[in-house]
Amino acid sequence: MLACLTVSAVVGGPALGLLLDRVGRPGWLLAGALGLYGGGLGVGLVLLGLGRVPFAAVLGLAVVAGVAGPAVAGGWTAQLPRVVPGAVLGRVNVLDAMTFGAAGLAGPALAGGVAEGVGAAGAVVVAGALIGVAVPVAWGLPGAPGRGVARGGFAAGVRFVLRNTALARATFTSVGCCTAQGVLTACVPLLGERVLGGAARGAVLLSCAAGAGLVANAVLARLVVAPDAVIRLGALVQAAGLALTATGRPAVLIGAALLVGAGEGPQLTALFAVRHRESPDHLHGQVFTTGASLKITGFAVGAALAGPLAARSVPGALLLGAGIAAVACVGAAGLGTRSRLTRRETGDA
Repeated sequence: MLACLTVSAVVGGPALGLLLDRVGRPGWLLAGALGLYGGGLGVGLVLLGLGRVPFAAVLGLAVVAGVAGPAVAGGWTAQLPRVVPGAVLGRVNVLDAMTFGAAGLAGPALAGGVAEGVGAAGAVVVAGALIGVAVPVAWGLPGAPGRGVARGGFAAGVRFVLRNTALARATFTSVGCCTAQGVLTACVPLLGERVLGGAARGAVLLSCAAGAGLVANAVLARLVVAPDAVIRLGALVQAAGLALTATGRPAVLIGAALLVGAGEGPQLTALFAVRHRESPDHLHGQVFTTGASLKITGFAVGAALAGPLAARSVPGALLLGAGIAAVACVGAAGLGTRSRLTRRETGDA
């Protein structure tokens, strides 16, 4: 179900980004996408799905709801340049990424607590309700005068990401790391059950990772480090952390989760910085939602690979995730030698 909920983002991201770059009120579109995603989680998959219709139909509902998944991540961040002055965009970008970390810290803990109290279905309903809270905020975002003249079609954002070396490298590395994170997430319940004394306790690992990401972001915010380098270093740190999770020892497992978060948090901040730096105005939404959709799809692939593999060997699945993160760092070096924006891509005369 996790794979089905996330895999359709590969279509939803470019489509949502194209519309966000063209409509005069992108907040309304974003609100609708959030409503679809939250409603699909809280109503379609749980109240109307599990136990009441064939499981294949539930998976179909997950695919439909997942189309709007990129709205939760890239759709929001793409709006930052329109609501904050350019002089403070860098600082706001760090705060934006840290909100992801804060949510990642609170979310798994909340999910574990609700699941222990009222069951997994109740936890998913709460997740849908929390997304619903964001709908009126999105609706109130300011308009974008002059929209409706964006050039390029459905694949314009994809082509731009592939042609721009810095974006291609950052996207390749981040998608690989997100695939590795999908592997870890699929293994978390088993790790909780076998190492921490209960499947729901596995959520503690995700909270530890998110907390470490917040701390690492706060430290790096005071340093001047090229975001491109942070993305690559973050992949290596995550690979090391995932390798350590395979040991199966409680203390080492907690330390490994902290290490994964220390790599993941700053990497996300750096990824946002590269996207803001490289994206032209008329493709801003498409670049962000395309990148988000690729990451979500990578997460889906990782979760799908880890499911059957973890049933046979949890350490084997975790080592696979570590290898994917390492390849994501090393492989990015082969995607060109420099970043550039051509006149045609930026729309300059």
